[in-house]
Amino acid sequence: MPITTTHQQDTALFVAAFFDEMVRWGVCEVVVSPGSRSTALAMAAYELEQRRPQDLRVYVDIDERGAAFLGLGLAKASGRPVALVCTSGTALANYYPAVIEAETSRVPLIVLSGDRPPQLQGLGAPQTTDQLKAYGSHVRSFRAMPTPRGRDRDIAFARQAAREAVLAALGPTATLAPYREPAPVKEGLREPVATGVHEGTDSAVAAASLGKHAAVSAGSGAAALPKDPAATIALPMDPAATVAMPANSAIDDAPADAPAWDTAGDFAAAAVEEADSFQSVFYNEAGDIVNYDPNLQVASRACMHLAGPVHVNFPFDAPLKPDFAGADLQAMQRAAHDCFALGARNASIAAKDGARLDLGPLVGPAGTLPPSSIEAIERLLWKRPSLVLAGEGSCETVAEAEEILAWARKLSLPVLADPLSGLRPIDDPLIIDNYDNLCARADCPAPEVVIRFGRYPISKSATALLERTRPVSLAVDVAETRDFNAATDVFVGTTPLGFVRSGWRAEGRKAQRRFADAWVALNDEARLRILAVEWDGVATHDSEATEGAYVRSLLELAPEGSCLFSANSMSIRAVDTFYVKDGKPLAVMANRGQNGIDGVVSTAVGAAQHFAQTTFLTGDFTLLHDLSGLALQREMLLQRRGPEGTPSLVIVLLNNNGGAIFDMLPQASADPYFERLFLAPQDVRFTEAAAAFGIPSASVHTVGAFRSAYEQFLGTPGISLIEVALPLRGVRDRYAPYQR
Repeated sequence: MPITTTHQQDTALFVAAFFDEMVRWGVCEVVVSPGSRSTALAMAAYELEQRRPQDLRVYVDIDERGAAFLGLGLAKASGRPVALVCTSGTALANYYPAVIEAETSRVPLIVLSGDRPPQLQGLGAPQTTDQLKAYGSHVRSFRAMPTPRGRDRDIAFARQAAREAVLAALGPTATLAPYREPAPVKEGLREPVATGVHEGTDSAVAAASLGKHAAVSAGSGAAALPKDPAATIALPMDPAATVAMPANSAIDDAPADAPAWDTAGDFAAAAVEEADSFQSVFYNEAGDIVNYDPNLQVASRACMHLAGPVHVNFPFDAPLKPDFAGADLQAMQRAAHDCFALGARNASIAAKDGARLDLGPLVGPAGTLPPSSIEAIERLLWKRPSLVLAGEGSCETVAEAEEILAWARKLSLPVLADPLSGLRPIDDPLIIDNYDNLCARADCPAPEVVIRFGRYPISKSATALLERTRPVSLAVDVAETRDFNAATDVFVGTTPLGFVRSGWRAEGRKAQRRFADAWVALNDEARLRILAVEWDGVATHDSEATEGAYVRSLLELAPEGSCLFSANSMSIRAVDTFYVKDGKPLAVMANRGQNGIDGVVSTAVGAAQHFAQTTFLTGDFTLLHDLSGLALQREMLLQRRGPEGTPSLVIVLLNNNGGAIFDMLPQASADPYFERLFLAPQDVRFTEAAAAFGIPSASVHTVGAFRSAYEQFLGTPGISLIEVALPLRGVRDRYAPYQR
């Protein structure tokens, strides 16, 4: 006798299968914006979180625009696809800015939209619009789902659609779990470590590390990492070949009933206690002791591969509330544990010896180059002064940064390191951190060959240098040149790590070493000038200190392994100018896909969920544009992270009361139009706005007061705000002493 189901049971069976399969294939987080038509999707996420809290975490944001950027931040930090749930109508349109940012920044998002059924389309039904392919070519994939049914073949389709969505979001060359296993530990030499890791991440800061700084030993060599399987990635002159695919490793979640710290005092006290009790020791592959964790995250995990957003549209008919209890009974009649387990295919994959294999979904990583390609590149570099231009997407961890640097040392290549490249935490002479200033100089050493990792850097001076000198340009990327200068001569289809892990045999010759030495000498000179900003602001506690003095203090005090999320405009340029290499791993991120101010507060909140401590550096326009993101304070405090407590996010607001960046652009003028149309003062009392959202805040006017407030707020659960008052006009003059 056939099994009969109700409409609400069918809906529950269908969405449960979809969500369970997404989780099996790597989705760990869902952001829900409340709405009626998306009831089944939202309740499926909630139901799965309640049943298996170790597998899925749900966030709620009533502002769809902010919710999408919250998901963007979560995915940017983790590298895993994050699902977004919204209702029909304009809710879907509010996701558009984040979808475009995810597309250009290569961040994996899965948009799940509720929709009216076909019989209500085009007939004036309220909250109804054509949602099919609403994002056009901005998504990697679009799928129009059928109205839910609960037959076995419908359940199988729902699961296959979920798999396809995850794979499309990850892209063809990414690995599902880009996390690295801890470096090998030598027996008897390493003390127990309190990791303080949030579930699903190896990048979170240990509570014991709050306020502790360490320097990376220069020249220590690359930290040990498992190598990608050998594979052939074609240069233009080589045939394409297959890429081997490794297995993924499961990431364990924190226990659901783990205690949480409820107050800032408890959190800080725990940090001090753990710092006194534990001391971590790490080793590089040469066996030398180094004082950093090679797995600490130093950049976004979502920019190296061809990840991006996808859209899955679900039509739902009334009644909208799914019946999960009834669906469980239906599933048990079909020999499944519950409705979320019905139709699961990979519950147990075993080897011949009986051991369970955690294969997960496999997506092939880009591998190393064949010898013929390496030989061709080495011949190209011979007797030509060469350098590396490293942008966002170069590496993700300290160990990977060390791998790139070890290769650069071998070939004597100066590495011009964008702050989002992940390379500035390495204190080595070949890391050129003041490249923006140097590229604007007339005596800047001109390269004949440039190897570019990732996207172009923030610096316009670096781009202008390449336009003037027109060197031979090699773009290293898994899929695209991303070359708006139309200057690519050779495209190398692999990741920067696949490139440097190839069989390089040549070493830097005398002329190349002289070229590198020239860059190093100029960089050291510029670094002294940058560091002088500390004396201008810190030593004197000058009430008229420049932006740089505050940024330098922030960078000095930020805990090792914490996240620094930067807004665009003047904020990211301040980071580019004043973030000098100091051997302290920081994960530096920004929304540079569109370079906009939209949703940046929410993105920073999302990224902060994967770190114990995050600092968000922003200007007043950006904060004002996403002021509703401060409402996520309640959501942050609701989330529990086991014994590590609630993540801490300190917002550092450089408030010049307007668009000061325009004072550095051609629009600058003394005419009235300039202030009215570009500087646009807003006169917002941000500390009062913070109080409205229950956010502790401080307003400071000196560097000394800033340092005290920042140290006080470190480790405070949830969001806190420090407002720094700065003049609106004169920003060009304030930067000039450090950019000569």
